[in-house]
Amino acid sequence: MAKKMAIIASKGTLDSAYPPFLLASTAAALGFEVKIFFTFYGLQLLTKTPNLKVSPLGNPAMPMPIPVPSIIQIIPGLEWFATWMMKRKIKNKGIASLEELREICIESEVELIACQMTVDLFDFKDQDFIDGISRGGAATFLEFASEADITLYI
Repeated sequence: MAKKMAIIASKGTLDSAYPPFLLASTAAALGFEVKIFFTFYGLQLLTKTPNLKVSPLGNPAMPMPIPVPSIIQIIPGLEWFATWMMKRKIKNKGIASLEELREICIESEVELIACQMTVDLFDFKDQDFIDGISRGGAATFLEFASEADITLYI
């Protein structure tokens, strides 16, 4: 019987987008049955054109080219710069894009589940999402998670 991994993705930022897909695709490659439940802001990760940003504010571990005091991090445009810098670093290091990681997960039979309550809450439509996802409620996902060998909340 295959091991199971359950992941809850609840954040819709660029830096929070990578862990669920990287962990899921790796686990699938190792033979795990994997399901990711996308809820609240994590639902953005399943949209056709996600506009994900990264904020240095409240993220002291984010490496900046120069030390930036917290008060300066609220300056308009700094979030844009941090997002641009992160996207450039991802590209320059040859890291797979979010779109590529999502496709790898789908091809690896990772089930990507959009939380139905969140879909309704934020008025998402079917056409907002990439192909290959499913919809489900928390109860259905929790049934799988209760039997999982590994459960992660990201």
